[in-house]
Amino acid sequence: MHTKNSLIKDIEQAGIRNQGTLLIHSSMKAIGPVEGGGDTVLDAFIEFMKDGLLLFPTHSWSASNLKDETYDPMTEPSCVGILPNLFMKRPGAMRSMHPTHSVTAMGSRAWTYVQRDNDVHTPCPRNGCFGGLYDEAAQILFLGASLKKNTFIHSVEEWLNIPNRIASTPRKIKLLYEDGQIREVDVYGHFSTRGNVSQNYDKLLPPMLQMGIAREVKVGDALSYVIEVKPMADWVIGLLKEKPTLFDDNQPIK
Repeated sequence: MHTKNSLIKDIEQAGIRNQGTLLIHSSMKAIGPVEGGGDTVLDAFIEFMKDGLLLFPTHSWSASNLKDETYDPMTEPSCVGILPNLFMKRPGAMRSMHPTHSVTAMGSRAWTYVQRDNDVHTPCPRNGCFGGLYDEAAQILFLGASLKKNTFIHSVEEWLNIPNRIASTPRKIKLLYEDGQIREVDVYGHFSTRGNVSQNYDKLLPPMLQMGIAREVKVGDALSYVIEVKPMADWVIGLLKEKPTLFDDNQPIK
């Protein structure tokens, strides 16, 4: 049975910078039995990152989300797992106003960071919260999660205007603000005639492990990966400039 203290020890040994910026894609199931469940996992990360910026994706793009085409960050559930849903309800957690690809942040810079999503119209633009991971020289932890969940690569593809990635027509979504204001925005979703191209993002892992951009670690029972955002982005940008269709298939990177 894992405990808060044993998880903190695992996190320390993973090489995560406790004063830096960390975004976590997670699978609670992969961590194994934890005394206190998901809340204990969050307690461990929150304590370890108390002097940094801790982020979870709290996406709401699924078919079951955004009833009446309305986004209320206080009540809209996340479609990406147990830990994000628990995290966004924590005291001091601040969720961004992106209706489909929000993040929730905790730390002294949390409020400033989530403002990046105040005027976005695509899933992961350069000026949004996912683009901001590059500016932060952040780390991403895939906590028992596959790199198929690497939303940041969607962002890189957006920066480069890779064709066949964004829907041609938008959804009109109402944003509900804490002060009672309502604002309607046009939001363009992900769409590709090649299907869900993120299923091919995990082919980045083997070469990134060889280059030292990624490290394999263990947190609880979860086989996990710590990724350095800036070198990953710089490398992938070079690959995409050479071959814009890189993620249209799952062929290994040579």
